[in-house]
Amino acid sequence: MEFLALIIAIAALVFSALAYQKTGGKNDLKNQIDNLGSIVDSLREKIADSLDKLEKMIRKEEQPKKDETTE
Repeated sequence: MEFLALIIAIAALVFSALAYQKTGGKNDLKNQIDNLGSIVDSLREKIADSLDKLEKMIRKEEQPKKDETTE
């Protein structure tokens, strides 16, 4: 009975490997990772630009307060 279970497990492993290759396999996974990398880079740039704009706005608001206290 154990021998039959082993044969079924090996057959299932072979079928799963074939299905993985048929659906794209390693190359498809690499393409998806590359696409995600470019999306992350794009988001990183947008966030950096937004933070830069926010910093400039905050510094402009702080500057008149400093000038008022020195007069």
